Amino acid sequence: MSTLTTTRAATVVAIAGLSVALLTGCIGNPVEDLVSQGVEDAVEGATGGEVNVDGELPEGFPASVPLVDGDVSFSAGAGGVEGWVVIITSSASDPVAEAATELEGAGFTEDTTVAGGGVGAKVYSNAEYLVLLAGDGSTVTYTVTPQP
Repeated sequence: MSTLTTTRAATVVAIAGLSVALLTGCIGNPVEDLVSQGVEDAVEGATGGEVNVDGELPEGFPASVPLVDGDVSFSAGAGGVEGWVVIITSSASDPVAEAATELEGAGFTEDTTVAGGGVGAKVYSNAEYLVLLAGDGSTVTYTVTPQP
């Protein structure tokens, strides 16, 4: 997959995740099920990857990337090795801080040269992966890509 295609795939995945979050409100709602399936099909068709809005991690998500405790509300994999996006809703008092602590405990280091621009985003890395960690309230988003 070219860099441009990967960038487009990541954008589609992010937009799909936001769309699902904004357009759905009730579990078991037929409209939610329809929207969720439509988003999954659209993103999978555009990226060749996998999209889940059913609480599962995407295929191939690296076990070496620890995730904060909570419910997976959205996940996607852009064809496997290109990267993954996982959105978790957590009941932790500060889920982003907890996620950062877990990453650091697993050997990831924060890249302080990258500023989040006041959005609550941080970048962590280890020898294998780059992790963009962002959060808002009880939601934590992990964007994981292999090291270049």
